[in-house]
Amino acid sequence: MNYIAIKDIVRSVSQTHKFEKDYLKAVNTSDVFGGELLDVPYSETTSLKGQFKKTIQFNDILFSEIRPANRRFGRVNIKDTADYVVSTKLMVLRKFNEDVDLDYFYYCLTNQSFLETLQRRAENRIGSFPQITFDLLGDYRFPIPTLAEQKRIASVIANIDSKIRINREINRNLEAMARQLYDYWFVQFDFPDENGKPYKSSGGKMVWNEKIKREIPEGWKIVSLPTIATFTNGLACQKFRPKSEDEKLPVIKIREMRDGITSESEWVAADIPDAVKVYDGDILFSWSASLEVMIWTGGEGGLNQHIFKVEPKSYYPKAFVYIQILDYISVFKGIAEARKTTMGHITQDHLNQSQIVIPASKSILQAFENTISPIVNLFVKLSQQSKQLMRQRDKLLPLLMNGQVSVMPREINCDLSHG
Repeated sequence: MNYIAIKDIVRSVSQTHKFEKDYLKAVNTSDVFGGELLDVPYSETTSLKGQFKKTIQFNDILFSEIRPANRRFGRVNIKDTADYVVSTKLMVLRKFNEDVDLDYFYYCLTNQSFLETLQRRAENRIGSFPQITFDLLGDYRFPIPTLAEQKRIASVIANIDSKIRINREINRNLEAMARQLYDYWFVQFDFPDENGKPYKSSGGKMVWNEKIKREIPEGWKIVSLPTIATFTNGLACQKFRPKSEDEKLPVIKIREMRDGITSESEWVAADIPDAVKVYDGDILFSWSASLEVMIWTGGEGGLNQHIFKVEPKSYYPKAFVYIQILDYISVFKGIAEARKTTMGHITQDHLNQSQIVIPASKSILQAFENTISPIVNLFVKLSQQSKQLMRQRDKLLPLLMNGQVSVMPREINCDLSHG
C-alpha cells in the first residue's frame, strides 16, 4: 500500500479577495459543518471584519484550524464563487495530485478517527485554544490504493453521506412545515373551527387584547412561557465529575447543541438528578450566548449550566411548546441587544415577562398535537438515523482504507441464489 502525505496531495491556498463588490457572502468557521457549506447572507463589504480575506473556487475543501473534532469543514459545491470571501481561520485546501481522487481524499481527511488525532495534536499546541495549521496537517499520510479502488471506496462512503444529506434536507423541510402550521393556527388564528373551517377567515369572533396590542380569538388568554412549561437549568458539571469510566455521561454544553457529542466533550457522573439528564426528544434552550432552541437527538447526556431543559406542563403538547419558544427567540434576542450585552443572556424574569397566546380549549391543543406529532416524530427518527449512519461511516472507512474490507467491483456478479 502506497502512503502519501497531505502536503503532496493538496495545497493550502491563501489568495486575497479583491473586494470589488459592495456586498459579499462572508464564510466563517460557524458556516461550515459536517461537509456542508451553510447558506450565508450577504454583508456590506465595508463592514466585514479583517479576518475575511480568502477567495475560494469550486471543489475546494474548507477546513477549520480551530478544534478539528468540532467537524467544521465543508466542500465548495458552488461553481460561481465570486461573491464569497472566507475567514483566515478556515484552510482552503486545493487538490493538485492527479493520482489521488478528490472524494477519497476528502473522506480520509474528515473521518472521525483522523479528526480526533488532529484534536489531540491541537490540544498539545501552545495557544489560547486547540488549533491545527497546514504545516502540522501536511505531514500526515494517508494510504493511497489504485485510483480505481479509491473511487470504489469513495462511492461507498458517498452513498452513506448522501442518505445523511437527504435526511438533513427532509428535516429542514419538516421544521419549516411545523412552523408554518403553528403560524397558521396560532398567529393567523386560522385553526379549524367546530365545522372544520379556518376560524378567523370564516368569521370567528376576535377581540382586542391590550397587552399585546392585537386581536385574538374570543376566550383565548395571554400567559408567560413558564405557564406552559418547566425550565430547568443545568448543573455546573465540573463539580460532578465521574468516579469511574462505567458510570458517566457526556456533558451537553452549548457547543454540543451545535456540534453533537465529540471527543472534546466532557464527562459528568451518571448519578446526577434525573431533572438534568437529557434524552432524545427533549427540548433544550440555551439562554446564554447563542440563544438557541432545539430538539435533542444526540443520545443520553448530562445538562450543563446555561441551558434549560424544557418540559411541557399538563396537557400542552411538546411540539406546541417547542415552536412557541422558537417563535419567541427573536424577542429574547431583541432584549439582549437592547441591554447592549456582548453575549445574549436571558433570565428567569424575562421568561416570566414573556407574553404568548394560548387557546381557551384543550381540544384545539389536542387537535394541533394530532396534526403535528407525526412531523416531530419523523424529525427525531431521521436525526437518530443520521447519527447512526455517521457512526457506521466513520467505522467503515478506516477498514476500507487499510484493506481490511474490500469493495466488490460492480461488474462482478454477486448473485448467490444459484448453488
